[in-house]
Amino acid sequence: MSNTSRKLSSDEVSALMEGLQSGDITANSGLNNDVEVTDFTFGSDNLELLGDYYALRLINERFARLVRSIFLPMIRLQPKINPFPPEVKTYDEYSAGLNSFMSLSTSRIDELRGSMLLVLEPSFISVLTNCYYGGKLANFPSAKAEFTATEDRIIEIVSDGITQCLEVAWKDLMPISIKHQSREINPQFATLVESSDSVIICSFVVQLPNVDSASFDIIYPLQTLKPIASLLRSRVQSDIINDDVSWRERLEKSVLNIPLPVSAILSEPSVQLSNLVQFKEGDVMNLPPVDGVDFFVNDKILFKAEIGETNGQVAVSLKNRL
Repeated sequence: MSNTSRKLSSDEVSALMEGLQSGDITANSGLNNDVEVTDFTFGSDNLELLGDYYALRLINERFARLVRSIFLPMIRLQPKINPFPPEVKTYDEYSAGLNSFMSLSTSRIDELRGSMLLVLEPSFISVLTNCYYGGKLANFPSAKAEFTATEDRIIEIVSDGITQCLEVAWKDLMPISIKHQSREINPQFATLVESSDSVIICSFVVQLPNVDSASFDIIYPLQTLKPIASLLRSRVQSDIINDDVSWRERLEKSVLNIPLPVSAILSEPSVQLSNLVQFKEGDVMNLPPVDGVDFFVNDKILFKAEIGETNGQVAVSLKNRL
């Protein structure tokens, strides 16, 4: 261990105290007097209110796992998404690093009585739009000033999916509900907070094969998270989330929710054409004895059933599956 990092012995501590008491050693000995020093009061810095954002980092990690399911149907593969540690800047400093053409969606968090901002890159939107409609995963370097109607629809789908995943990711800490407010393409018109107010920037990198990595940001005003500062400093989390289901389970759930038309045929009698042309309103046709009813699903017979009644309505009772 070097001398600069070793602990003082008891004799050295006693000599130091004697020097301070006698005045031979002053409290500012060893300081460079040419360096400007200012007073600092601990706790006066508002940015220190949230500590090390431990709980927010856990939320971002959980959100990064959940949000992969939003991009999977679009690009037909599950991307790797990595969260960056939360960063604090003024809103003016953050906006200065953005291009003049971005996708900026402002939403309201009722439980925190504040807002949040979702920032998506136009190049990422172009990649998602092309893949969603059957194209290949590739870069699309192009300069444009507005989104097409198709890209607006993709932005809406992605924003809604991110909102749902974010609500689930926050559920361990506290339940929140996020409601969309507005959408802009120019950072100058996205009125989240005043330019001098501090914001917390949560950035996520989406790694895609054979193309440049994409990124998106979720911005929280510092004032929005101040009421739950104690929760964000907490390192104890109650693991209550059970919605992180696999792609196969979600696919099975979606398939089982597909509506199918069902029908039952009581009887199929045969009538001669000469008798059929003589039928008139009010005539009664006698049906032969019914030996089971054919039960169809989407015009395919699946069951043999019997005619019955339930709650005063005609019904069929499924007996045998064919």
